[in-house]
Amino acid sequence: MNKQTITSSKRLLALVLMIALLLAVGAAQVTAQEQTFFGKTAQELFPIPGVAADEQEQRLAFEALLRANLPDGREFGEGKTLTFGVLGQGSRGGISGTIYFWRNAFEAATGARLEIVEIPYNELGTTIPADFLTGQYTYDVFIGAAWQYGDWISNGWIQPIDRFFGDPRFPAWDINDVAPAFAALMQWEGQTYGTTNDGDAQLFYYRYDVLNDPEWQAAFEAEMGYPLPNPPTTWQQLLAVTSFFNGKDWNRDGDPDDGISLHLAPGGQGHFHYATLAASFAVTPAEGDDPRAVTKFDNVFWFDPETMEPLINQPGHVRALEFLKELAATGQRAQLGWQLGEAWDNFLGGNAIATFSWGDVGSLSQDVNRSRIKGNLGASAILCSEEWYDRELGQFVTDSENPNCVGNTTGGSWHPTMSAFTDTPELAYYMMAMLANPSINFYNATTGWQGIDPSSAYQLYPPRGTASPEDYAAVGFDLGDMERYINAYGANVFDKPTYLTYLRIPGTLEYIQETLDIRLSEAMTDQLTPQEALDATARDWNRITDELGREEQLAIYQAAIGFNP
Repeated sequence: MNKQTITSSKRLLALVLMIALLLAVGAAQVTAQEQTFFGKTAQELFPIPGVAADEQEQRLAFEALLRANLPDGREFGEGKTLTFGVLGQGSRGGISGTIYFWRNAFEAATGARLEIVEIPYNELGTTIPADFLTGQYTYDVFIGAAWQYGDWISNGWIQPIDRFFGDPRFPAWDINDVAPAFAALMQWEGQTYGTTNDGDAQLFYYRYDVLNDPEWQAAFEAEMGYPLPNPPTTWQQLLAVTSFFNGKDWNRDGDPDDGISLHLAPGGQGHFHYATLAASFAVTPAEGDDPRAVTKFDNVFWFDPETMEPLINQPGHVRALEFLKELAATGQRAQLGWQLGEAWDNFLGGNAIATFSWGDVGSLSQDVNRSRIKGNLGASAILCSEEWYDRELGQFVTDSENPNCVGNTTGGSWHPTMSAFTDTPELAYYMMAMLANPSINFYNATTGWQGIDPSSAYQLYPPRGTASPEDYAAVGFDLGDMERYINAYGANVFDKPTYLTYLRIPGTLEYIQETLDIRLSEAMTDQLTPQEALDATARDWNRITDELGREEQLAIYQAAIGFNP
């Protein structure tokens, strides 16, 4: 073969290779654009409903779904219907919105039909029990709050799911990834009943930019006589800060602004504010090697663990309610009628220096359609108290150098559980595990509107977890905000010496929502003094306990808080 022939052959080969390369690149682009999940495109799985969602949400959700690597569930789902009961807040609302959002993906992966039944918040304590007590057994899976375990388990309404763990037929998740404080809320006496979804804990939030402004720091010191606590670490410091800023135009919009933003309306979940704050006024750690050990006097908040006598009107609780009134007075009077969203929006809108609430505030602060404070969010673990009541000593203790610090998992930590009467347990667990898959659960906790908060290692920064700033940058979050928020969440869940015990007994909603919540409102609106309101609460609680059976309630309460008489 002559040189010219060789050269022509090389050129022809190069041309062929170039065409092949261009075809391959084109094919790859087509494949990426047309990639499907069990035959469904991103547009089919996550249709954009309107202005509340956008193409980025669709893209991120589809990417999370592909990373989840869900197995084919059609062997136990084809042609079947799964009925899912959930706290009802609509298709774009907290908790229920999550189920609607992933319904198409679940149906594609399993061939099943997902029927969603919404249950209003105020009916959670009656609708599900009534369904079981009348033998209707409507729900295969239902998302409720961790405080309902006392009812569900004592009545045999939900079943353990440990037998499914590690089975490759189901979406992958690992309960060992879940922070122990949250994992405990899905377990009862050594068995697991729920899969992770939402990890509720209340943090302290503040305006990072304002507290770091040298002009405001100087003004505070000039007026108060000592440096601005930045950030406050105790409730007493917070009160000083919110008192100073309340009524001043610190956001420079021409109107006076607020110190604090709280939701205190009856039925507005204000009782959670009270419990979070009151814990460090009323709970003492145990002596010895384990400060979290539950004794007659230590690490108890709700009832005496030997008698079921209410502790709600003890001096520490009363002082906490008095303090809550003082703190609320450093914000708008309208707080007494605010629901949860109104308090959040006041803070997110840049009108309040501080609030204390759930992780939703952290993710919602990044939504520029709702928040004006992206890039200026401050966050820390829940505050400590410089005064508290020691029940064993029978007296108050005051110590500003070593305040009493009590963490919390306040809230519902809403997660799915499986009915003991479902006839499709494999399909039910598939859906539960799908929501708990790290890729999907991480995505859910970054949307804000879903009401899903961090719970697990893959959502927390080292040394408490495995998440990285790049994970949050990928969803468009401000990294300074996330450094403060995510580290605060991890500190609140892992680092506190002791924690507010969780109330999980029959009648929890009646104790809390139908009595305490109302009495707190009566105190906040000056219809009763704090002592009168909590004395009335104690009488209500004794009545409820006697109606449900004191000995039965005591046994369940002891099991729920880990007290061994």
